[in-house]
Amino acid sequence: MKVIKSIKEMQTYSESLRLLGKKIAFVPTMGYFHEGHLALMKEAKKIADCVVVSIYVNPTQFGPKEDLTKYPRDFDRDLKMAESVNADVIFFPPDIEMYPENYQTYVNVEKVTQNLCGISRPGHFRGVTTICLKLFNIVKPHFAIFGKKDFQQYTVIKQMVTDLNLDLQIIGQATVREADGLAMSSRNVYLKENERQSALTLVGGIKLAQKLYDAGERKAAAIAGEVEKLIKSFDYTNIDYIKICDTTNLDNVDEIKSQTVIALAVIVGSTRLIDNHVFGEELKA
Repeated sequence: MKVIKSIKEMQTYSESLRLLGKKIAFVPTMGYFHEGHLALMKEAKKIADCVVVSIYVNPTQFGPKEDLTKYPRDFDRDLKMAESVNADVIFFPPDIEMYPENYQTYVNVEKVTQNLCGISRPGHFRGVTTICLKLFNIVKPHFAIFGKKDFQQYTVIKQMVTDLNLDLQIIGQATVREADGLAMSSRNVYLKENERQSALTLVGGIKLAQKLYDAGERKAAAIAGEVEKLIKSFDYTNIDYIKICDTTNLDNVDEIKSQTVIALAVIVGSTRLIDNHVFGEELKA
């Protein structure tokens, strides 16, 4: 496996592949891999000649009270895991490469960033869109693959790519879950043993929402209310939001009439977890 730390070297390497007619698939990550990351890499391997995986804990998407310094990191472990699924390149740049002195340019995607995590994490998506656009320009992929666990991020990136006419296809992959149904996340390592059952209320809430939907309930407030009761019945839970939104623009809906997603953010102990489910789709949990 090739490890590249320089922007110029990454651009040159990608351009050489393109000149040979090779297809590049890109998996952007912040490292500390789990099976969800590996599933993205495996999918990338199916559709491209070269799989590039970035590992970069992006400081501009963390708020002043968030866990940038505590975010789990283990490059050697990540390298071995990426090698296990035959990824080709790890792009591992230092901060000074990505945000040199006098850096001034940021990307704002507007409407779809204003709900859900955009309310409780102001500035977060500006950091996400900025780093993704930079990475797209550095790696020069034909495809970029994102997990749908963060449905808002997936939607925001698709919007940016469309609006800025990027020559790039964004591919979304279904959420990968642990054996008990918890959505895989690098932050799951923060959960204490006695908080695990409380963390499972996110997927439990999603299952309950789908059950109500299957029984004919279409009022968003009724579904969200029942999910809220379930989550609040467990210790260590503090709900950030439970919302039912249109999948295209992420506006809240009062009644489910078209394709709609239930999105949750819950702080369990000190760990902020997110999950979601599009009504009518298969729930693998």
